[in-house]
Amino acid sequence: MHSVSIRITEPTRIAVLRHVGPYMEIGTAFDRLFAWATPKGLLNQSCRMFGIFYDDQAAVAPEKLRSDACLTVGPDVRVEGDFRLAEIAGGRHAVLRHQGPYAELPDAYGWLFGTWLPKSGEEPADRPCFEQYLNNPRDLPPKEWLTDIHLPLVSR
Repeated sequence: MHSVSIRITEPTRIAVLRHVGPYMEIGTAFDRLFAWATPKGLLNQSCRMFGIFYDDQAAVAPEKLRSDACLTVGPDVRVEGDFRLAEIAGGRHAVLRHQGPYAELPDAYGWLFGTWLPKSGEEPADRPCFEQYLNNPRDLPPKEWLTDIHLPLVSR
């Protein structure tokens, strides 16, 4: 059983590395993002990690799926090469907290869109869903991984 809360979030400045391919392979983009951020001292206690997912896996071929590996950065951070700066829009979000392996996230999305959304009276905004990773998967077993799935909602 899942539970969903409605949250108001602030805009979030992020450094982004694009991944094209199966969503479950976005880890390679995160590895590159961490390798870039570590020597710059960007991975600290206040840093938050996000994945942004643009395409419906049922409608787009796996090799063409677009996603972004992201981490929060301050206003003075500059990027180069394949990295870019962006902003996750603030506003109303339906947030589903998932505990467990990332491989189980498609089931959580299915429940969010197939069960919760039709009964909620809410309307999704025209922005992509994103995930916030709340703990480090390298430090914990998969059953303890925490992920907040954010579904942007139309403002009321």
